[in-house]
Amino acid sequence: MASYRFLPVFLMTLALAWVHGEDFSKSTASSNFHKRMRREWIWNNMHIEEELNKTLPHIFGKIKSTIKSTNAKYVIEGEGAGTLFRVDDRTGDVAANERLDREKKASYRLTALILDRSTNKRLEEPSTFLIIVQDVNDNAPVFEQRVFNGSVKEMSPLGTSVTTVTAVDADDPTLTGHADIFYKVIQGDKYFNIDKYGKIYTAAPDLDREQNATYTIVIEAMDGKGLRAQESGTATVQIRLIDINDNFPTFRRETFNFEVLENVGVDGEVGRLEVQDIDEPENRDTKYSLVRGNSLNTFRIEPNRYTNEGIIRLKKPLDFEKIPAYQLVVEATDGTIQYAHSKMKGSKSIATVNIKVLDVDEPPVFAQASYTFRVQEESDIQKRIGCVSAIDPDRARREIKYSILRSSYFKISQNGCIFATKRLDREEISQHNITVAANEMDQMKKTVDNLETHVTVYIILDDINDNAPVFALPYDPTVCENAPPEKVIIRISAVDKDEMSPAVKFKFSLVSEDSNFTLIDNHDNTANVTVKYGQFNRELVKTHYLPIIISDNVSPRQTSTNTLSIRVCKCDEDGNFTFCETVAKQVGVTIHALVAIFICILTLIAVILLIAWRRRHKKDLNVLKKNVAEIHEQLVAYDEEGGGEMDTTSYDVSVLNSVRQRAITSPRMTMENMPCVYSQVQKPPGNGLSGTGEMGIMIEVKKDEADNDGDLLPYDTLHIYGYEGAESIAESLSSLGSGSSDSDIDYDFLNDWGPRFKMLAELYGLEPNEDLVY
Repeated sequence: MASYRFLPVFLMTLALAWVHGEDFSKSTASSNFHKRMRREWIWNNMHIEEELNKTLPHIFGKIKSTIKSTNAKYVIEGEGAGTLFRVDDRTGDVAANERLDREKKASYRLTALILDRSTNKRLEEPSTFLIIVQDVNDNAPVFEQRVFNGSVKEMSPLGTSVTTVTAVDADDPTLTGHADIFYKVIQGDKYFNIDKYGKIYTAAPDLDREQNATYTIVIEAMDGKGLRAQESGTATVQIRLIDINDNFPTFRRETFNFEVLENVGVDGEVGRLEVQDIDEPENRDTKYSLVRGNSLNTFRIEPNRYTNEGIIRLKKPLDFEKIPAYQLVVEATDGTIQYAHSKMKGSKSIATVNIKVLDVDEPPVFAQASYTFRVQEESDIQKRIGCVSAIDPDRARREIKYSILRSSYFKISQNGCIFATKRLDREEISQHNITVAANEMDQMKKTVDNLETHVTVYIILDDINDNAPVFALPYDPTVCENAPPEKVIIRISAVDKDEMSPAVKFKFSLVSEDSNFTLIDNHDNTANVTVKYGQFNRELVKTHYLPIIISDNVSPRQTSTNTLSIRVCKCDEDGNFTFCETVAKQVGVTIHALVAIFICILTLIAVILLIAWRRRHKKDLNVLKKNVAEIHEQLVAYDEEGGGEMDTTSYDVSVLNSVRQRAITSPRMTMENMPCVYSQVQKPPGNGLSGTGEMGIMIEVKKDEADNDGDLLPYDTLHIYGYEGAESIAESLSSLGSGSSDSDIDYDFLNDWGPRFKMLAELYGLEPNEDLVY
């Protein structure tokens, strides 16, 4: 160790060689050409001890040059020059003005100069030197922090590491013994120790968290010479013991008593078993088991991870009438306990559990969870579908009343048998799901509140063959008028609302073979419609109606007639359609269609009766024709819309009526084809309007203008509604002069239209002894 004392001297020598000496490699390389130059500065060893107890200023070195000059002056510059350090300008002695602390600054770099005292010119180049402060062991170790924390599992073996503490010493670590640190436990050394590196370990093998969970120890640090600080040389260490599962659970009581209602559901809670385990909750692993007792399969025990309780739950429903009380023996143990550290090896805790079942008035119980019945559709409503059964589970055995909820198709008898209220159609609803309620009844035959139970009943309808097959689609086939024989027009298929099994086959046939079509059954529930002779006459018949009979092979066999409407179309030479009329499709007549047709027929009969009554009523008005000339009407010019009735001018139209009568009695002139029909009507003589004055002239002028002007509206459209014109083809529009046979149209042609129009012909044809009135 003594060799380390010369280490600072060696380091200083190297530094001076680096400052004053020449590059060794260069000097070696050029040694053959140059001489090594002799130093001009002469140095003492620049070392000074810290905190040196000597009189200040203290001379500790000297700068000296080989230059001999009485006028030379020594000067220093750099770190601490003039303050910490000073130099005698004549002798070159370097002295310290203060005591130095190596822990503050370990070295100082300065520059030495030699100047001419008169001119202050340099006599030699400046040189840099170091002042090394030598360390003395004057600092005690200091902890980096005052409080340390550590932890270790309880029951850990002797020598288990807990934590590490660290202290530092400001002295020079390169000097032997100056920075060596030693640790010591000065409080708590019974349980913990520390080594020279600051590592704390257990000194006792049985540290039990349940007895003492935390420990506080005090650590002291000192250096090699025994220096210790008053306060900062000690530190406190807080050590926490980590819990392990080393304790068994024990029941708090030897006997537990519980009461439970019999209607508690499965998994319902019966009671809780309390145990004591001094381990931490996360380390507890209590296991409960039923050791003995009656009906052990009725209960199970579920451990609560957080409270460590054992929750007794039901595995199946209770029945007070069968078992009113239970007695069980339960055991509590720990499944993951560390037996190596446990103080109660192999220990178990046993307790007795008494469970009393309380009677509850329970609702009825059905014999099955659900019921399924099958019944054939369209069955007699008196036929029983099926029966349900429920009983009162209590000792009272009350009578049960049944009812069906929200169903208009079924009813239920007092003994639980289900009947249909109407015939059931599988094609309407194939399966009914109903709910049957069972209620207990008291001695007064009244239902007991809150004692109702429901059960679901599934009623499946079995199919019978009660629907005939029909066309699968609304077919709209077309055929070319020049189609050749055996030309396939369309392939048809059928559907049946009944249950379709693979064995169901449809048979297709024509009602009559007297047609230009052939039906070929493909025996796969389809058929082809083909042309028999070909060459259709489209001008004669544009649409052919082909009745087809479709029947199934199920008993009882169902058959329907469906009409296929085949349109005859114009085609080109390649058989491409060029024109087809759109016709209404005819399909099989259903019941709904028959009802609609019947309603239409009734409506048509009512309309015909109304027309007949009106016709007789109009005949009674013919008497008015005898007095038409005596009726005075007002001619109102509607293109002169005045402010009211006073603006209109009334005229006596008897003169006009006289003209009309003469026109009627005069023979009609033969008409020629002219542009305007009304201009050819024979007009009354000019003197027929004598005495009418200006009014007559005005009417005649207007009539002539209308007759000769083809761009105007017809004569009948003149806004003179009192007199529409006797010579008009439409005759008078007035209802006063109309009768039951005032039309000149001959309806006798209706008799040629057949019996369907017989009634119309009788209504509008001429009656005996009835003459037309002109």
